[in-house]
Amino acid sequence: MKKAFTLLEMLVVVGIIAILVSMGIASYSTAQRKARDAKRKSDLSSIRNAFEQYYSLCSYRYPASIPAAGNNLTATVADCTSLAADVVILKMPSDPLGGNYQCGSGATCGTSGFTICPKDIGGGKYLETEDCNSTNLSCCVSNQQ
Repeated sequence: MKKAFTLLEMLVVVGIIAILVSMGIASYSTAQRKARDAKRKSDLSSIRNAFEQYYSLCSYRYPASIPAAGNNLTATVADCTSLAADVVILKMPSDPLGGNYQCGSGATCGTSGFTICPKDIGGGKYLETEDCNSTNLSCCVSNQQ
């Protein structure tokens, strides 16, 4: 009598392995989406803090526009007369999928206030794992003054 696995036993084992691999891939994909959303929220918090710092340095005015990703948010002597030299406050981060953070839908960004949101990732949504869109701006940040 030979000792070996039958074809049926081999198929059962391969099927179980396939199910486990597909569950692992799904979990990994979800974890990536949640990590990107956490990065977006962290970036927006940093941007809000930088805009508030600009506000306190520049005679209670916010920056007139949002710098593009990779550019510096700078308080300049020309804009902020109380400064002796230009001050770089923040290097603007980019969205985890690439692109710039933007003014919220229907909101203006200017010297009197701002609402900044992540970029639209498709279908009018700003986050991948939460319900945040152009009508529900729960993931966006606004001026505190």
